[in-house]
Amino acid sequence: MKYALIGCGRISPNHIAAAIQNELEIIAVCDIVKENMENLLSRFTYDFHQTNRYTDYKEMILKEQPDLVAIATESGLHAEIALFCIAHKVNVIIEKPIAMNMKDARMICEAAEKYDVVVCANHQNRFNKSIQKIHEAMEEKRFGKLFHAAAHVRWNRNKGYYDQAKWRGTWVNDGGCLMNQCIHNADLLRWMMGDEVEEVMAYTDNLNHDYIQAEDLGLAVIKFKNGAYGLFEGTVNVYPKNLEETLYIFGSKGTVKAGGKSVNIIEEWEFADEKEDAEAVKQAHSENPENVYGFGHDPLYADVIGAIKEHRKPLVDAEAGMRALELILAIYESAATGKAVKLPLGDIASTDYEGRFGE
Repeated sequence: MKYALIGCGRISPNHIAAAIQNELEIIAVCDIVKENMENLLSRFTYDFHQTNRYTDYKEMILKEQPDLVAIATESGLHAEIALFCIAHKVNVIIEKPIAMNMKDARMICEAAEKYDVVVCANHQNRFNKSIQKIHEAMEEKRFGKLFHAAAHVRWNRNKGYYDQAKWRGTWVNDGGCLMNQCIHNADLLRWMMGDEVEEVMAYTDNLNHDYIQAEDLGLAVIKFKNGAYGLFEGTVNVYPKNLEETLYIFGSKGTVKAGGKSVNIIEEWEFADEKEDAEAVKQAHSENPENVYGFGHDPLYADVIGAIKEHRKPLVDAEAGMRALELILAIYESAATGKAVKLPLGDIASTDYEGRFGE
């Protein structure tokens, strides 16, 4: 299967590693900065002599005609590039967020159906062993009546991080910590709790990063249509380094906590049915990755390849990417208006909130 990567920045090594692991033929990479491509490829022992380099993604798609493309550019370009690839019958993996506004996200979902291609939103944490096990318990209805879930991302991003790329922290190309760092947990929260959100009430603020446009803290209460509630907390203000990303789920017959740097460790596992040993579950379904990106890219790629071959949707399809985006935008809208926001959303965009924090 012929594969190409668009965007050779911070997350790109995970994509190349996953492509190699899944035995894809890496025919091309693309970045507007030539040095980024060479720096990326030099990190691997894979033979890239047959891998062409491009600075224009359209030229690359038209010349190379890949089967699968991963899009790992700044977030503000995701939708434009994805729509071009889809229109040329290319399957795509889109780094989060799938788009920066609801209109573009809906267009991606519609285009995926129209052109009959596989579109995956890169929410790799769904493939964590811990998350897979928790979702299995959810599907088996072991939690009983769902009461509430709580998702926290308590990380650190300093000025050095934002200085690495001018697009970071801007409303047009990135959004703040919720849209960039915390959208993975937004995806997990919706996926675990039945997806359907009734309304959201939230606060956001910029307390410690006056050199970016968007928020560095977000707090929200979510009411799900199934009667359960969600708490969502995201921040990049934790001193002095990343602390944790956690997911709690509370039901009448079950309590679970996934923790660690990226919800990769099961820390609590209590169910009324006692059908398995809790300590054995914790040991078998916990991982300790070296960074917050975890181990999810390899199985995500495997799932996408399977979806292409089997003519099915991937686990994290375009609709899932849109739902995660919708939750973040609903938080932004509630924080900006001071009111509860009902879902589904209309054509809301990240750029609607330019000037909120005085930039």
